[in-house]
Amino acid sequence: MPSLLEALEQKYGLAHLHIETNSDESLVSIYVPKLPPRMIVPELLVLNDCNIDKAGESEDLRKKCSSVKELDLAQNKLENWDEVFGILSNMPRVEFVNLSLNRLGGPVAPPTECTLSRLKSLVLNNTRLGWESVDALLNLLPMLEELHLSLNDYKQVLIDTVEDDFSGPLDEMQLNDDDDEDLVVTEEDEMANEVCTCGTKSDPPKAGASRTDSVCSMYKKTNAHEGVRKLHFTGNPVTEWVEICRLGRVFPNLESLVLADCPIKTLDTTATTATSGRSDDNNCDSPHTHFQSLTFLNLSNTDIQTWDDIDRLGRFPKLKNLRVQNWPLWDKCDSTEHERRQLLIARLPQVQTLNGGGMVGAEEREDSERAFIRYYMDKPESDRPERYSELISIHGKLDPLVNIDLRPEKRVKVTFTYGDTSEVRSVDVYRTVFDLKTRLERLAGIPAPKMRLYYVDQDLRDLQGPEEMRYPHKRLYSYNIRSGDEIIIDRKQ
Repeated sequence: MPSLLEALEQKYGLAHLHIETNSDESLVSIYVPKLPPRMIVPELLVLNDCNIDKAGESEDLRKKCSSVKELDLAQNKLENWDEVFGILSNMPRVEFVNLSLNRLGGPVAPPTECTLSRLKSLVLNNTRLGWESVDALLNLLPMLEELHLSLNDYKQVLIDTVEDDFSGPLDEMQLNDDDDEDLVVTEEDEMANEVCTCGTKSDPPKAGASRTDSVCSMYKKTNAHEGVRKLHFTGNPVTEWVEICRLGRVFPNLESLVLADCPIKTLDTTATTATSGRSDDNNCDSPHTHFQSLTFLNLSNTDIQTWDDIDRLGRFPKLKNLRVQNWPLWDKCDSTEHERRQLLIARLPQVQTLNGGGMVGAEEREDSERAFIRYYMDKPESDRPERYSELISIHGKLDPLVNIDLRPEKRVKVTFTYGDTSEVRSVDVYRTVFDLKTRLERLAGIPAPKMRLYYVDQDLRDLQGPEEMRYPHKRLYSYNIRSGDEIIIDRKQ
């Protein structure tokens, strides 16, 4: 497998071209390199899926990569952090690094000469990196602002800024899904057990249940990383909001949090405590306690099923942009999509952008809040959320909307006049003129093709006179026919 330096030379051309000559003078070979050789690569360096497994010669790498600011090494064969730091130490200006889909292991221990003081964005999606390694990386990146930890199979967040009170037997802890296959305890497992802080040496692990680094460092205490503003945590099988609260404590200044495709069941932290039987000393006082700066939250495709959780989201003090698409809750609602949007806007007083749509304007918000009041005004008081009382204090008690039906009457009574004969009949106004003529053939004794009809409006009789109904496919309601009007029948000449 190639080193990063070799992959560079393959993509951008060799610095020194070696051309072999043929002893046969009758043959002429022309060598045209695919790309002209260059000594320095661009600021944005993309080498994903190149099977890179090591750094390469340090001196040559530094000469070529000294200007790199963004590095994409996704889907390679990097397995050792020593090689990663060997690459990054030769890119002193790097600000963005993507290491997704690399199975990185081993201790996170950079050489002393490696400084990552400029790195602002780190992508570690689908690396299955243990929390102890994540914590070590965070301590090395003082300028980090954006972190991607999606698709890492995290069922729990095992770092926190407070001491955890967890002290249970190993069989109650989270184990890897593949542990059943690993019946042999390796030397690495034995080393992990020696430093394990979540149990004692007198309580050895059960056969076939090896402890991973993440389990053995259960809820490792760490420092708050106040510089991180954006966190992507998509697709991790976290179900409890108390685990998300740990992220809020570790990253207290988060402004953007993406939790899409996480099977979170509720934002209620007290429900988690009751079902687990664990002490709630480290749980959130409320779901938003540790998210005071959060302005963007993506909870699409989660497993939330109650409107109470929408009310909890409404208490996030700075939340402006929210995505809550594809919830099981929406499948249970009997309202239309427009009505559901109104109910959401009314419950979320701070949110300005909902599900990626346009900005919620003042007029739409007022209409939504009034619709919310009318939606709950006829329901029992026990079914009304707290937001109902808040909106009543703003808009007051509203009168029910009047149900105005603007559709024309289906049947009206019209006077039909033919010569000296007049007769009042009930007419369906949704019939066409030609259909009316065929039904009048027996009354007038005139075939429909030979018949003329004239409409007389009872209020405009003296102003405009009769109006000929000359269009056979025109429906009667389009003449605004009302009960008391007259239709005159005549024969064509």
